[in-house]
Order: sequence, then structure tokens, then C-alpha cells
Amino acid sequence: MTTASPTARMTGGFTSWLHRAEDWLDARGKGAWIAAMVLGFIFVWPLGLALLAYMIWSKRMFTRSSSCMSRGHDRHMRHASYRSSGNSAFDSYKSETLRRLEDEQAAFEAFLQRLREAKDKSEFDTFMDDRARANQAASQTAPVQTAPVQTGPVQTESLRGGQY
Repeated sequence: MTTASPTARMTGGFTSWLHRAEDWLDARGKGAWIAAMVLGFIFVWPLGLALLAYMIWSKRMFTRSSSCMSRGHDRHMRHASYRSSGNSAFDSYKSETLRRLEDEQAAFEAFLQRLREAKDKSEFDTFMDDRARANQAASQTAPVQTAPVQTGPVQTESLRGGQY
């Protein structure tokens, strides 16, 4: 917290406007800074360049975003849900409910796996049936070609390449 009042900061002119803009963008996170930089490049390219330089200089481009922080907070809250609250009746209800939900989730995931396997088997069976039908149709329409049978004497020179 600063000791200066908001009105004292507002009376500074252009620099106070920049500080308020910086605070406003900081409150909205890295995405707001990036959006401001892109808009700056679109409308007044030196402003976009200045924002980019400021973001790199102040290390705003390389800090963790608020969404990363909220994910860490969610992970912490999930871990905290398994801790005891001190009320044994509530703890037993909570543990039973969590166990039931985990069992339902496992059953649902097993169902999805069986569904995927059944779909894969159905697709493979359809493929094999189509292939068998195509082979059967090809064998019925194509005439069978056999090698001509020679009834005369076999020419040994042609088999040996002419060398005797």
C-alpha cells in the first residue's frame, strides 16, 4: 500500500495517467498487456514498440500469469479436500462421497474403454467384410489365366542360356 492518496496520485498529470493505466493492465494480467501492445502496433506502431520494450524491460513478459497461479491454487484445494475438518461425521460423509465419486469415475472410464474397443472391433469387422467382398468380386469377374502347356520336347538350350 502506498501512503499517497488516490487523489494525490491523480493530480500528477501525464505520469499519473500512465501509472493508472499500468495498474489497470496489471489487474487484468499478461493478456491485457499483450492486447494493449497489439493494439498499439495496429493503431500507432511506436506506441506498440514502446509497450513491447517496457514489457521486456520490466520483466512482465516473463512472469507467471494469473492462470498459472489459479491452477496451483486449484491443486492445493484438491489436496486440502482430503484433510480432516475435525468433524468426524462430516469427514466420514466426505470420504464416502469421494470414494463413491472415484468408483463412478472408474466405472465410467471402463465403460468408455469398452465402447472404444467395440467401435474399433466394429470398424475392423466392416473393413474385413468389405475386403472379403472385394476379393470375391474380383475373383469372380477376372478370368483365370493359366500358363500354356507345351506338348513337344523341352528345349534345354533355352533353359541353360545357350551354353552347353
